[in-house]
Parts: sequence; C-alpha cells; structure tokens
Amino acid sequence: MDTANLFDTFSEFKELKNIDRATMMNVLEEVFRKSLSKIFGTDENFDVIINIDKGDFEIWRNREVVKDEDLEDRNLQIALSEAKKIDDDYEEGEEVTDEVRLEDFGRRAILSLRQHLTSKILEIERNNVFAKYKKRIGQIISGEVYQVWKREILVLDDEGNELILPRDEQIPSDRFRKGDLLRAVVVRVEMRNNTPLIIISRTSPVFLERLFEFEVPEIYDGLITIKKIVRAPGEKAKVAVESYDDRIDPVGSCVGMKGSRIHGIVRELRNENIDVINYTTNTQLFIQRALSPAKINSIKFNEDGKSAEVYLDPDEVSLAIGKGGLNIKLASQLTGYDIDVYRETEEDEEDVNIDEFSDEIDQWILDILKSVGLDTAKSVLELDKEELERRTDLEKETIDEIVEIFKSEFE
Repeated sequence: MDTANLFDTFSEFKELKNIDRATMMNVLEEVFRKSLSKIFGTDENFDVIINIDKGDFEIWRNREVVKDEDLEDRNLQIALSEAKKIDDDYEEGEEVTDEVRLEDFGRRAILSLRQHLTSKILEIERNNVFAKYKKRIGQIISGEVYQVWKREILVLDDEGNELILPRDEQIPSDRFRKGDLLRAVVVRVEMRNNTPLIIISRTSPVFLERLFEFEVPEIYDGLITIKKIVRAPGEKAKVAVESYDDRIDPVGSCVGMKGSRIHGIVRELRNENIDVINYTTNTQLFIQRALSPAKINSIKFNEDGKSAEVYLDPDEVSLAIGKGGLNIKLASQLTGYDIDVYRETEEDEEDVNIDEFSDEIDQWILDILKSVGLDTAKSVLELDKEELERRTDLEKETIDEIVEIFKSEFE
C-alpha cells in the first residue's frame, strides 16, 4: 500500500462525513505519530507534514551526527560516515534531516496505520453525531424511511445518520413505507456500544408544540405562549394557550382563518382532533374550558384539593365525557384535577343515586358507571344495552343484571 492508497481512505471519509480540516489534520498526524512510536520507539524527533489539499504527506526524521564508534541509537543518531554520504559537509554534533518513506514502514505497519486511521475517523464521526443530536433534543427533524420493522422504523436524515422511531413513539394510524418522508421530534440521544442511538417521536407533546411554532408566527415570536399540552396521539389533544397582549386572541391565532393554521397540524397528526383553549389561573373557569364542548352548570371542589365534581344537564354529560371517556381524561390531565361528572335532574323528578344499590351491585361496577357520568338509575336506563356495553366495557351479562335491578326500582 502506498501514500495514494492511504489518502484514498481519508478522502472517502472526508466526502461522506462532515469532519473539518483542522480535525482531520490532527487525526492524521496522531495516527502517524503512533505508528512512528511503535516502529522507532519514539516520535519526538520526527516532523510530520500533511497536505490535505494535494492528498499527500511527508515524514522527516532529525538525527544527531556522532562518531561511528559512538553510535548507540540509529533512530536518534547517525554515524558521521553515513552522514557524509548524504552531504560531505556534515560535521559531528550537527543535525541531519532525511525523509522517511511510507514503504519503509513495511506492509504490516502500513495496514495497521490504515486501520487506525479508519477507526479514528469513525470514532470522531460518532462523537460528532452524538454531540449534534444532543443539542437537537426537542427539535423537529425530517428524514427518509429506510427500513420498516415490526417494533421500530429506521430513518435516515439528510446526512445519512440513522434515527430510530420506535413503535410506541408512532401515532397508531401511522403507516410508513420505505422511501417515505416523515417528521418527528428528537426525544432522546444516548451512546450504546460506542454508537449514537437517536430516538425520535411523533407522539410526544413536544412534537405538537413544535408544529404549532411552525404554523403560528405569534407562538414562534413569543407573543403567545403554550402553557400545557396533553395528547391521546392520533385521537385527541388539548392545548392551553395564553397571550400577554390583550389585542391578540390566542385561540383565534392558533386556529387561523377558517382553520387554515391548525389544518396542517391536524393533517400531520393523522386527523388528531385538537382543542385549543384559553389558559387562565381561575381553576373553575379553566376546568369549564377544558371540558369543552360541554356546558357546565356548577363545580364543587373536594377538600383534598386534587379532585372536583362537575354538574351538568343530562344531555351534556356525554359531551363532557367524550368517546371512550377521552375528553374528561384529557381535561383532568390538562387541569391537574381528577374530575367526576354528575347529571343534574329536576327536583321533582323521581330518580335514585346508584350508590343506593351497593348492597346488590359490586362497588367496582358502580365506580365504572360513575366514571362515565352514569350516577343515577334513570341515567343508566336511558341508554340501550349496546351503548352501555360500549361506554363501560362491562360484560353483556353484567349489563343485563344491572338494567334489571334498576328497572325493578321503578316498577
């Protein structure tokens, strides 16, 4: 292997990897000096001159001229007779500088040098990628799907770096194929077996926050602040926003004219339903807004300071709870309160609280009914059995027993 072949190794990496000139020169010199130390015992008397632009290098060895009989170290010293063959004017005590050629190293040493060079460049590149993406945590990146596996997707960025999108960081309705372009947010970067592992996510609330920054200039400029985001990825999200300028409507700015701004976000998130609400420090008002589109009659806060009872008209209960209880779940996460909903009935209307049936129905069943807003016997009987089964996930036989018990109360 000659000089040209060795620098071919360097050129390949320099084109593929983003390593700056100064770092590359330091790497080359370090590798050469390690090889010189291994071959000659020391590298202190060598000058390594590297010309990256031309793709070549020179190694010069400096040795002291000594009498032939005083020669002890052929690496650090040169016999006077040998020095005079180079130049007849050399005298004892002077310094001779001669070039050491790569082929003088021997084939095995050259191969080892090439391997060290390759290993060092790869190490620097891995460290550069790690440092680069460590700074990009919380930022959106775009990449091309390279491989789709059952548990994760391998994505390549525009520099060919590998990013991992795990299954649990994908929106349930995401369907990607090789060659597709996708966007995600960097959530975690770590070193595993000396290789940077870059984890990206499409389900993180940070991903939704960054999308809002892209679509809403007022958020990017700091005129509107996102106070909190909660998500059920691919299904529903609630975003609390606040404006420090009374002239700016934060909700209107985020939604845009006829939904123009939020439409792109919804499309990116696979038609995820996004509720944008005005943030307020008034807890009661905040809970009311969080339970939108349901209209609240009254709210009672419990002594523990962590839960609240919300009272609504019967036809508003299902709106407050939402499909599968999703609306009330996200409202609880957004406000930090455990929210229970109760329907308000006319005082002269005959009805019975389901807690009155605790001697006939297991308490855990009653708790499930109450969690979906069914706190009275008539509220249960107003729904058909299929709807009850869908809302509560209770067995059909259990639903039949509950309905019969409640019916007997009014017969």
